[in-house]
Amino acid sequence: MNIQIDILKKMYRLILSIRRFEERATEQYRLGNIRGYLHPYIGEEAIAVGAITALEPTDYITSTHRGHGHAIAKEHCLTTMLAELFGKATGYCKGRGGSMHVACLEQRNLGANGIVGAGIPIATGAGMAIKQKKGREVVLCFFSDGAINNGVFHESLNMAAIYHLPVIYIIENNHYAVTSPVEAMTLIKDLSVRATGYGIPGITIDGNDAVKVYETMQVPISRARKGEGPTLIECKTYRFSGHHVNDPGLYMPKEKLEYWKSKDPLIIMRKYLQEQSLTDKDIQAINAQVEKSIDEAVKFALESPDPSLEEFLQEIKPL
Repeated sequence: MNIQIDILKKMYRLILSIRRFEERATEQYRLGNIRGYLHPYIGEEAIAVGAITALEPTDYITSTHRGHGHAIAKEHCLTTMLAELFGKATGYCKGRGGSMHVACLEQRNLGANGIVGAGIPIATGAGMAIKQKKGREVVLCFFSDGAINNGVFHESLNMAAIYHLPVIYIIENNHYAVTSPVEAMTLIKDLSVRATGYGIPGITIDGNDAVKVYETMQVPISRARKGEGPTLIECKTYRFSGHHVNDPGLYMPKEKLEYWKSKDPLIIMRKYLQEQSLTDKDIQAINAQVEKSIDEAVKFALESPDPSLEEFLQEIKPL
């Protein structure tokens, strides 16, 4: 491992921020302050953090219905994020998007999406636009194991391959499409094997190790910037609970869940810091910083105004 300590500390901070954000968001959901569905990213944080930390700020991402972690890893403001989940006017989308549709073009987040796999063609289109403009940006496209059996997955990867688009497709294989285990949906062991059909590189890695994800991203990003085309990366992980906050996850085998919890991204990342001689006091300082930021975000969201009905109606354009 040859990663600067500041990058390791940043990745730990981001993983912890996502974890605490999701825990507090779930708490606020139970209190009735967040409406609609809420799909926590707990257990999968290392993928977003490792992959996005390897980017430059001008690079793009597309996200999913389980997208809070991607936005936070892209350094979105926690207060503005939580306000959006609350449906408040101070949110990223003025409260109109909610949990599954956070977007911020200024930070190159082309948006989360409530439709499984719907971010894949958006990322592919963004890649085509970059190529047409002769840019050097790349696009990270996050999607689930459930999305790889959608037709749009195959169409998009084939198009990206033949046009050598600068898109890196990341399968967040958390082993379930809602309640359907991945083993019942596809017969291949490593989902990255699908890349072979398009003539592009395919890689399968441990998605709970942020450092491994970060290191793996280096070559695909370099290839994309040089115009050598897309890469398909499968990150194996496991969500720590059901599909959404009201799903008890009774279909998840206890032994398997306990195994993956022993590979908690936070535990792994903390070990990396300790190996770099960071003391418990140093780590506690990061923890305190994160807790303070989350407390401020909750306070901001609770105190923020609801969207204006008049402004909303003004935005509706007649046909």
